Amino acid sequence: MIFVDTPGLHRNADKAINRYMNRAASSAIRDVDLVVFVVDRTAWTEEDDFVLQQIQQAGLPAMLVLNKIDLLADKAELLPHLKMLSEKAEFAAILPVSALRQHNVDALEEQILKLLPESEYFYPEDQITDRSQRFLAAEIVREKIMRQLGDELPYAITVEIEEFVQDEEMLHIAAVIFVERKGQKKILIGEKGSRLRSVGSDARRDMEALFDSKVMLRLWVKVKSGWSDDERALRSLGYDDR
Repeated sequence: MIFVDTPGLHRNADKAINRYMNRAASSAIRDVDLVVFVVDRTAWTEEDDFVLQQIQQAGLPAMLVLNKIDLLADKAELLPHLKMLSEKAEFAAILPVSALRQHNVDALEEQILKLLPESEYFYPEDQITDRSQRFLAAEIVREKIMRQLGDELPYAITVEIEEFVQDEEMLHIAAVIFVERKGQKKILIGEKGSRLRSVGSDARRDMEALFDSKVMLRLWVKVKSGWSDDERALRSLGYDDR
């Protein structure tokens, strides 16, 4: 199975970064055999209606997955909500899951297998991604920032790898984290650099496991005003419709 993890679709694409994410997600929808549409528990928003409309226009089979059901205070809310969702569209399946608790994740995989056609391998059997190591290093740093500061800096950061050099003993990685405002830089660095050190420590551990090497990771934070609303800046930072 090849999984294509897309950005979210944004109904009001005011910034260049939102338009980029819409293009990337729409492009992916055209090339897949099945859409796994993930929503949050019993919430259903105008954004979700917008995504469903895009899926229906593409004419693709779609599974609806309700994530984070472990956080539902009243499980009795689930059945009427599932009934309402089943009336919105002819989903191939509707499945409540908890990704965090691994609840129903095996059932999700079984459903996906049932709905996917068989074909020849598109990639070598041992290949886990078509992305470069530099890209993965940047994503690991971004992930650690999002885990620690996602509520404060949801779309305000991007990461550029400036150095990625392997010598006999160590992999040397230098990354610049771009934010849009000085206040965001202060939040990311933290008191006496504590937040940035924490991000770097978590990222380095994951990199060492992924790249099977000791890693020397150096992080800098720079302000690049308006990068998320500048198409040229996005391209220079490696954003494309993939």
